[in-house]
Amino acid sequence: MKRKRWLIIGVMAALAVITIFVLSSSAIAGKLEDAIAQTPKGLEKGMIDQNAPPGFMGIPGAPRTFWLYGILWGVWVGWIFSSVGAFGGIMAGVGHITVFGLADYGGTFKQTSPTLNKLLTDSIRVCNQYLVGLSALISSLTYYRMGRLVLPLGLCLAVGGILGAYLIPVLTAGKINLSMYIGYFGLVVFAVAAVLFYETTPRGQASKKAAKAAAKAFEDAHIRKTTAGSEQAAEWARGVHVTQWGFTRTVFTFYGAEFSFNPVWPIVGGFVIAAISAFIGVGGGFLYVPFLTSVAGLPMFIVAGTSALAVLVSMITSIFSYMFIKSVPVDFVLIGTELIGIFIGSVLGPVTSKHIPEIWLKRLFVVLAVYVGIGYLTKGFLGHSVLPGM
Repeated sequence: MKRKRWLIIGVMAALAVITIFVLSSSAIAGKLEDAIAQTPKGLEKGMIDQNAPPGFMGIPGAPRTFWLYGILWGVWVGWIFSSVGAFGGIMAGVGHITVFGLADYGGTFKQTSPTLNKLLTDSIRVCNQYLVGLSALISSLTYYRMGRLVLPLGLCLAVGGILGAYLIPVLTAGKINLSMYIGYFGLVVFAVAAVLFYETTPRGQASKKAAKAAAKAFEDAHIRKTTAGSEQAAEWARGVHVTQWGFTRTVFTFYGAEFSFNPVWPIVGGFVIAAISAFIGVGGGFLYVPFLTSVAGLPMFIVAGTSALAVLVSMITSIFSYMFIKSVPVDFVLIGTELIGIFIGSVLGPVTSKHIPEIWLKRLFVVLAVYVGIGYLTKGFLGHSVLPGM
C-alpha cells in the first residue's frame, strides 16, 4: 500500500514536470532563436554559418559530440561522484567547458553576440547540474534505505538551499559571460583542491580514522550484539532515528548514539553553499561535507547521504529556475547520453574504488584540480590559459 502511494506521487510529480516543460518549451526555443537571429552570419569567428550542420542545441556550426563520447565522459564523472564525491561536479564542468569545446566556441561570440555568449554560459551551468542531480538522487535513495540519512538536517539544508538556488539563477542568468564564468570556476576548483589536500594530511587522515572507528564501534556495539527478535535491535536497525523535532533543537540517534543540532545554522549554511553551487553549476559536496562534519559535528558515516539530499533539492531548484523562469535552453541529446554514463559510473565506483587506496586517489585529484584551477583562472581572467589543454 505504501509503495503504491509513493508510485502515485511519483507519477503525479513526473506529469507536473512534463506539463511545466511543455508550457515553457516555446519560451526556451524562442530565446535561443532570438539569440541566433542577433548573431552575425558568415564564415568568420563570432559568426554563424547557416549552411553548417547543427551542433550543440541545434546551432549551425556549433561543436557536435558523438553520443559514445558523451556516455564515456558520463561514466568517468559518475565514477568520480561515487568514489570521491567532491570532484564530480568539477569534472562535469570540465567536460562541457573544455572536452566538448563549448567554452572556446561560445567565447568567439563575446564581441559579436554577447547575448548568445551569455546564453551558452547559462546552458553549460545547467548541463553540469543535470549530471550532479542524477548522482545525488541515486545517493540519496541508497543512503536513505541504509538508514544513513538525517532527514530533518537534510531538509534544513534544503530549505536554505532552495532560496540560494533560486536567487542566483534569477539574478545572474543572462549576465555572466563565458570568460568571467571560467575564471570563477577556476577559483572554485582551487577551493576543492584545498579540501582534498587537507583530507590527505596527517590531521585530515586522523579525523577520518576517528570517524571510521566511531562507525565500527556503532556496528560492533549495537548491531552484531543484538538478537533478531529484540525490540532494541529493531530500533537500532533503523540507523538514524529522530527523537525530537524543534525550531531551536532537533535530536536524533544513530545506532544508540545521540546527536543534536540547531536548525537555524544548516538553513543558513544551505543558502550560502547552494548559492555558490548554482553560480558555478556544481553540486557543492566539497562544502557540504566539511560543514556537516565540522560545524554540525556529525560522523562521516551519515554525512554523505545527508549531503546528497541537500544537493538534490538545490539542483532541482536551480535547474527549474534556469530553465523555466529564465528560459535557458540545454542540449537534451548530450545530457541524455551523459546521464547514461553517470548511472553506469555511479554503479562501478563503489565496486572499483575499494581496491584503490583513497589517499592516493585524492592526491591524484589534488594535482588535477590545481592544474585545472590554474588553467581556468588564467583563461578566464587573462584571456588565455598558461597550461596546455585548458
